[in-house]
Amino acid sequence: MSNKEVKAALKSARDALRNKEYKEALKHCKAVLKQEKNNYNAWVFIGLAAAELEQPDQAKGAYKKAIELEPNQLLAWQGLANLYEKPNQTDVKGDLADVYQKLLQLYESGDKQKWYDVCNKLVELYHQEKKYLEVAETWQKLIRMKQEEGAEKAELHQLWKKMIQLLQDSTRNQDNKTGQLLLTAFEHALQSADTVPGEDHQNLYKDFIQCLSKFPHEVARLEKACHDMMALYPTVSYPLEVLCLHFVQSGTLSEKAMDCFSRLLELDANSGPGIIGFGVKYLKENKYKEAVKSLTEGLQKTNQCPAAWHYLAEAQMKIHDHRNAVLSCNQALAALETPEGPNLRWKNLALQLKAETLIKIADADAAEEAIKALEQIVDGHSDPVVSALRGQAYLNKGLMDQASKISQELLLSHPNLAEAHALEGFIHYSQKNYEQAEKSFLNAIERKAGTAEYHQYLGLTYWFMSDETKKDKGKALTQFLKAAKLDSYLGSAFCYLGNYYRDIAGDKSRARGCYKKAFELDETDEESGTAAVNLSVELGDMDTALSILNEVTEKARPGTAKWAWLHRGLYYLRIGQPSQAVADLQAALRADPKDSNCWESLGEAYLNRGSYSTALKSFRKASELNPGLVYSIYRAAALEQILGKYKNAIATYQQILNKTEDYVPALKG
Repeated sequence: MSNKEVKAALKSARDALRNKEYKEALKHCKAVLKQEKNNYNAWVFIGLAAAELEQPDQAKGAYKKAIELEPNQLLAWQGLANLYEKPNQTDVKGDLADVYQKLLQLYESGDKQKWYDVCNKLVELYHQEKKYLEVAETWQKLIRMKQEEGAEKAELHQLWKKMIQLLQDSTRNQDNKTGQLLLTAFEHALQSADTVPGEDHQNLYKDFIQCLSKFPHEVARLEKACHDMMALYPTVSYPLEVLCLHFVQSGTLSEKAMDCFSRLLELDANSGPGIIGFGVKYLKENKYKEAVKSLTEGLQKTNQCPAAWHYLAEAQMKIHDHRNAVLSCNQALAALETPEGPNLRWKNLALQLKAETLIKIADADAAEEAIKALEQIVDGHSDPVVSALRGQAYLNKGLMDQASKISQELLLSHPNLAEAHALEGFIHYSQKNYEQAEKSFLNAIERKAGTAEYHQYLGLTYWFMSDETKKDKGKALTQFLKAAKLDSYLGSAFCYLGNYYRDIAGDKSRARGCYKKAFELDETDEESGTAAVNLSVELGDMDTALSILNEVTEKARPGTAKWAWLHRGLYYLRIGQPSQAVADLQAALRADPKDSNCWESLGEAYLNRGSYSTALKSFRKASELNPGLVYSIYRAAALEQILGKYKNAIATYQQILNKTEDYVPALKG
C-alpha cells in the first residue's frame, strides 16, 4: 500500500466515522496498520470506532498505543478522556484525573478556554473523591491563569468564593495545608468584594470567622478577623460573640476577655456568650451562686459550648448541688461529641469532674457511674489524682480490697500527694480505725491545708474517737470551724457545728443558728431543718420555726418533706387549730403511710375537730401499725363509748387492762 493509498484509507475511515459506520471505519484502519503498524491516526480512529461499538477495552488499548507513539499529541488524550467519561466506565477516576492533568499541560500554551473546561472537570472529579488538597491546588492554578489574563476583580471574587464553597466540607478532617488554602481563599474573597460594607461581604466575614474558630492554632488570625469585622460593622454582635466563646473555651480571663464580654452585653444585653463570660468571671471570683445563675441563663441561649457547661458544673459542685453538676457534666460531654468539639482536654476535665461529683453523692450506683467515667479519661491510669478518685469510688461501692490496694500503691509511688493520704484516711474512717484515720487526715492537711473536706473528716474522726476528743474544743470543734471557714457552702460542716453547740456546749441559740445555716445551704438536710425548728420552739421563737416550716411545705412536692408537715401539724394541734393540723398530718402520711405516731396525732386532730368516726379510724390504724401504742387503743375505746358502741368499748378497755392492769383511764372507762 503506497503512501497515497494510506492517506485515502484514512480519509475513508474518517468519512465512515462521520457517517457512524464504525465497523467500516475499523476495516479501513486495520488495512492501514497492515502497512504502517505505527500509524498514529489509525490507532486514534480505532479507539473512536471501538468506543462507539461498546468495546471499551479495545478502545483503551488503541488510544494507549497512539499515546505511546505520540505522547504530546492531543487527539488520543482527548479520546481517552471521552472514553473514561462515559457512564459505563467504573473504577477509572484515578486514570481520568491523570488524563486531565496531561490535557492541562497540552492546552496550557494554546486553547485557554479548553484549559478552563478541563480544569473545571478535574476539580469536580477531585471534589467527588474528597481530595480537598488537590481541589485547592488545582483551583488556585485556574485563578492564577485568570489573573495573568487580566481578569476583572468581580470575576476573581466569584472564583475565590467558588473555592471556599468547594473546600467548606473539608474542615472536619483537614490537613493543615488545605486549611491554609481555604483561609487564603476567604482573605482574597473579602479583599476582592465589590460593595464594602455590604450584606454579602458581611455574610462572607461571618463565614470566615466561623471557619477560623475551627482552627485551634489560628488564635491570632481569629482575633484580628473579629476586630477587623467589628471596625467595619460596629453594630453586628457576631464577631464579639465568637471572640467571647473563644475566650471561654481557652479558659483565659484576661482584661482583653473582660472588655470583650462587656462590649458584647452593651451591644446586646441578652447575648448568650456575653452572659456566659460574666458567669465564668463570677466563678473565678468565688461568687458561685451568681456564676450558676449567669451560666445557666447564658447556656439557655448558647448551649453548644462544652467549656461553659464544664464551668457550670464546677460552680454547682462548689455550692454542693451535686446532682445538677452531674447533669451539666453530661451536657459538656454531649457537646464534645459534635464534630465542632473534639477537644480532648475538655473531655478529660468533664469526665474527672463528673466522677468527683458522683463520689460526693456517695451511693453505690453513683460510685459505679464514677468508675465508668474515670475509665474513659485518656491516660487516666498514669494520673495519681485520678487513681485516688478511683479508690474513693471503690470505697463508696463497698469494694474495700480494691480501694486499699490503690491507697497502698499511691502512698508508695506518691508519698507527698495529699489525695493519697486522704484516701487512706477515708478507708480507716469507714472501718472506725479513728487513731489511724487521724494520722492520715493530718498528713493530707499538711500537704493541702485548704481542703475543707479533710478538716471536716478530721473533725468527725475526733467526734467519734472518744468523749474526750468530742468535747475538746481544740479537736472536733476547731476542725468543723476550719471546714466551714474554708467552704462557706458546706452545709454538713454547719450541721456538725450545730451538734457540738447543742450537745456539748449547751448553747441552744448558737446551735440553732448553725442548723439554720446548714438547712439554708441544703434544703434536703432534714436533720438540720428539724433541729432548727425544735430549738426555735425551745427558745420560744415560734415565728422562726414556722417560717422554716412554711418555706419547706410551700416548695414540697406531694409525698415529700414529711418532717416539716408533721412538725407544723403538731404545732397547729397544740395551738388549737385542728382543721389545719388535719391537713398537714395527712400530707405527712402521704410521705410515710406507716408512721403509727403520725396516725395517732391525726386521730387527736380529728377528735379535737369533733370528727369522731374518722378519729376512731385513725387511732385504730395507729394501734394496728404499733400494738404497743396504749394511748391510741384507749382513745379508740373512749370514742366507741361516745359513739354508743358499748360492747366494743368494754372489749377494748379489757384489752388494755390485760396488758396494763393499773391503766387508770381504762379502769375509769
